Amino acid sequence: MAEVQIRCYEDEDEEDVKDIFTLGMSEHVPSSCMHVLKLPHTQMLLACVFCALMASSKSLLLPILAVTLLLAAGRQLVSYMFSNYIQVSLHKDLNHIRQTYLEQPNSCFWVAESQGRVVGTVACLPAEKNEGCLELKRMSVKHSHRGQGIAKALCRTVADFARERGYPAVILYTSIVQTDAQKLYEHMGYRKVREFLLPTAVARITNFTLIEYRLDLQQVEN
Repeated sequence: MAEVQIRCYEDEDEEDVKDIFTLGMSEHVPSSCMHVLKLPHTQMLLACVFCALMASSKSLLLPILAVTLLLAAGRQLVSYMFSNYIQVSLHKDLNHIRQTYLEQPNSCFWVAESQGRVVGTVACLPAEKNEGCLELKRMSVKHSHRGQGIAKALCRTVADFARERGYPAVILYTSIVQTDAQKLYEHMGYRKVREFLLPTAVARITNFTLIEYRLDLQQVEN
């Protein structure tokens, strides 16, 4: 944590913030592909296609080519899902951070700065679906600066902000493939509340599950 400062977002941070978010989300494409590949229905589909083509063509090349094309299509599907989420997030709030987080009550956006460069982000605002709670959002740390306690400091910043304003809890959502994030949140005292599928066709096909976590601030204080 040496030489790292947590401060409020400034307008000149915009491009750095969007770059950190975009790169951070893109990192999850490979692990998401592995998640899809491990699904029973994915393995059954690949096996059936391979066996059917092997039996009908009596050639090894055709089934291998077909399975390779299916794997490539699956990766494209996962990449599309993350690309779409990035674009939605930019449109929803990251293209107008000041209006969304700094000009609204009980909301804020912070960056972690190291040697004059933005290396991490986090934000919060009143939760839409959990009345009376704050929602932690846009947590991300540059790959080169992970393992230095920056994410923990950003988590504590949100918890302190919520506590100062009398909120009983902080909630957040992360995905099933973000295992490092899950470990971090659980280490910081968050407990898993529920798991649910995103209401999109791609999410249902890929069994892409979100996890809701909750940090009860009174419990932390005690």
